[in-house]
Amino acid sequence: MLSKGKWLAILVIALVAVLAVAGCGKKEFPAPQQGSSQQSSNQQSGGSGTITAAGSTALQPLVDEAAKQYMEKNPGVRIVVNGGGSGNGLSQVFQGAVQIGNSDIFAEEKDGIDASQLVDHKVAVVGMAAVVNPDVKVDNLTQQQLIDIFTGKITNWKDVGGPDQKINIVNRPKGSGTRATFKKYALNGAEEAQGIAMEQDASGTVRKTIAETPGAIGYLALSYIDSSVRPLKIDGVEPTAANIVNNKYKVWAYEHMYTKGQPTGEVKKFLDFIMSDEVQKNLVTKMGYIPVTDMKVERDAQGNVTPKK
Repeated sequence: MLSKGKWLAILVIALVAVLAVAGCGKKEFPAPQQGSSQQSSNQQSGGSGTITAAGSTALQPLVDEAAKQYMEKNPGVRIVVNGGGSGNGLSQVFQGAVQIGNSDIFAEEKDGIDASQLVDHKVAVVGMAAVVNPDVKVDNLTQQQLIDIFTGKITNWKDVGGPDQKINIVNRPKGSGTRATFKKYALNGAEEAQGIAMEQDASGTVRKTIAETPGAIGYLALSYIDSSVRPLKIDGVEPTAANIVNNKYKVWAYEHMYTKGQPTGEVKKFLDFIMSDEVQKNLVTKMGYIPVTDMKVERDAQGNVTPKK
């Protein structure tokens, strides 16, 4: 019969043997490298990082929606889209504050920047229309009547075939590309009267103000026009895509997305996505813009129009 001490020794030996066998079956995995989890996620999403765009509020709805779709396909990428007006977008991209400057005007038309350092990516065309409060029973103005309204010579709708009602002008700030386009092509460059117009910083607030203000008139990109306001013909020509593509309706602009130098990485991939058939043939037209490829004419920074080559 074994003594208590011998039994204890046997149990210790047995326990050591079991632990040794268990150790032989254990697999040692290398410690994960720092960032390996993010790398795996990026391989699935196609990229990572943050892209910031700012500028044109006329272009903002399209870029917002394209960004949303791109981020759904690429969860590792974050795209921030801000407004502020075309002039602001051009200044910010030139200064390096954002990667993309959205603009309704050519960079050459913006003072205070070196346009030669920016690369132009024309992603769409948009028409701009004079719009009125729906209670204003006018649907057509001559270009001269439009000029006379915005320069303060005509102040009552009765003088252009409408009701006996004061005309209330809603304007955009001077840094707005929509304002610059409307002034250049609808007002033939005429200087608007000072101190007679309400001024709103964004297209959405312009639309809201016109809809809520009796006798109001302003201007919007066609992508912003809904049933709350009514667009006007100019010299009998409707602001439609069919009339814009051949320059029959002349108040239109390219929608530019500028980069400082050639884009690389995720910025290039995002711009390529916007120019893809998926966006151009579906989203662009659905949201009230016109694909650049549909245009039958071309326009330069000076406003010269030529048949498209």
